[in-house]
Amino acid sequence: MSTHAEFAAIRWRGREVRIEYVRIAPERTDAPLVVFLHEGLGSISMWKDFPERLCEAGGFRGLVFSRPGYGRSTPRAADETWDVDFMHRQAHEVLPAFFEALGLAEKPWLFGHSDGGSISLLYAARFPDRVAGLVVLAPHILVEDVTVANIQLARQAYLETDLPKKLGRYHDDVDSAFWGWNRIWLHPPFRQWNIERELDGIRCPVLAIQGIDDEYGTLRQIRGIAERLPQTRLVEIPDCGHSPHRDQPETAIVATVSFIKTGSPTQHPPHPGDARDAGEILN
Repeated sequence: MSTHAEFAAIRWRGREVRIEYVRIAPERTDAPLVVFLHEGLGSISMWKDFPERLCEAGGFRGLVFSRPGYGRSTPRAADETWDVDFMHRQAHEVLPAFFEALGLAEKPWLFGHSDGGSISLLYAARFPDRVAGLVVLAPHILVEDVTVANIQLARQAYLETDLPKKLGRYHDDVDSAFWGWNRIWLHPPFRQWNIERELDGIRCPVLAIQGIDDEYGTLRQIRGIAERLPQTRLVEIPDCGHSPHRDQPETAIVATVSFIKTGSPTQHPPHPGDARDAGEILN
């Protein structure tokens, strides 16, 4: 991310928290605003240049930020643990406070990856009149065995390899970022976490993208969204893992630009049993 980061202050969990953020092409005052919400171990810098590429391709404005505990935002307090409702709290408390701190009055498009996709869904369900539309990449709407198994492997890698050093490029406090995410996903009560029913409150158009080879979830995740929300457009990408914006960035960009420019699905979503690749869905 080449643009200079700024900081906003909010009150959250009884203390002042600073949130790192970057604006992309703010001079495009009449363009749609896309807000990027990162994954469970993400940050502004981990997006690399993808937000800028997407905004340039679509002529959009962008707002990219690091959630509390990540990037250069305020780390978790030493005694702070996250509970099963941690994504709900990000969606219902942090995101509204952040938007208020920036004086954001318009309806943005939310572009969320993984946990960020789930937070986007939860925000749109709670505040349906505050969102223009959603683009969610590999979101979670329930906990699957494959997700937990790979998060356990990530824990092992963090303890036994140079993963902390690699992640340290993207976070001021890498332990804050990793353990905040890893411990709650492996917390036994979190196995019951499920937001399927809450999706019914979403009124805006939804683009749901997932790699067919996603190592952190099956296609049940995005197909479950389409089953509950008929305004959903699905893109299932071959030769793609959990991060479509890294594994198949051009496909993700083309799908997103087309979706935002039309403002709504251009066709009915495929039936959950209808296996199509991204090319078929986009044509």
